[in-house]
Amino acid sequence: MFASILTTIFFSFSAILANRSIAAVGSTRANLGRLVVAFVCLGAMAHGFGGGMGGAGRNGFLLSGVIGMGLGDLALFAALPRLGSRLTVLMCQCVAVPIAMQAEWMWMDTRLAPLQMAWAAVILIGVTVALMPSPRHPPKVPITRVGFLCGFLAAAGQGLGAVLSRHAYQVSAAAGLEVDGITAAYQRITGGLLITGGFFLVRHFLTRETPPTGKCNHNGYTWRGAAFVVGNGLCGPVIGVSCYQWALAGTPSGIVLPIVATTPLVIIPLSYWIEGDRPTARSMVGGLIAVTGVVALTLVG
Repeated sequence: MFASILTTIFFSFSAILANRSIAAVGSTRANLGRLVVAFVCLGAMAHGFGGGMGGAGRNGFLLSGVIGMGLGDLALFAALPRLGSRLTVLMCQCVAVPIAMQAEWMWMDTRLAPLQMAWAAVILIGVTVALMPSPRHPPKVPITRVGFLCGFLAAAGQGLGAVLSRHAYQVSAAAGLEVDGITAAYQRITGGLLITGGFFLVRHFLTRETPPTGKCNHNGYTWRGAAFVVGNGLCGPVIGVSCYQWALAGTPSGIVLPIVATTPLVIIPLSYWIEGDRPTARSMVGGLIAVTGVVALTLVG
């Protein structure tokens, strides 16, 4: 549970830094930059102190990265302009949980207690209350069926990626190996980077032009922009994903994912503290419901 909570905290800081890095250097550079930072940092630690690119569960972690951080993230980015940020995040975080629960039960026979499932549902209700678009806060883009499909694929990528990591840990344990979170994160990031980097390269060669960097307030690279990219990479893919893999090593995905789903809610007080973005009453009520669920799930888990 502690590792899941740490994951949520670092993912929240990563999200805030991601917004600033996108504004500074553009979305494409920011996304690829954070993955490169993670690949270098995690690779140095994994090869220096961990298992590097070895281990019985390596292929599972790589596939987890391909599906979760590669294909899943591409689907997430495709959903954002078609659903809006609120609905995209809501779908990705909440739909991933039942997908992961069902997949892990069918594949690994992992069964959660009724109380665990009930409190996980309370967490997701809190997230829904806080993030669900409303007449006062409607989506800022036209909603499309393709957007819902991309949102579902993003959720499936996150849920199945988590289950694949769980299975990779199981394979490693059966071989008598103990995989640390940093090594697992490195192997997972590698799979994700192959897909993301490959996508942008293929798009570049097909269009014969540099992929658009997105809207940004810059005329080139700056030290400030680079600092945001590095900070995003450290908080998200390096520390956050390492904690995430650490959590999955000993806890079912059906418990880890609901806690991580509260990341958008943790961002709310951080945004108020860092950026002065005042939270709405509905987001505070949803956050209170979700926090109650997290505390209860921690106690019964």
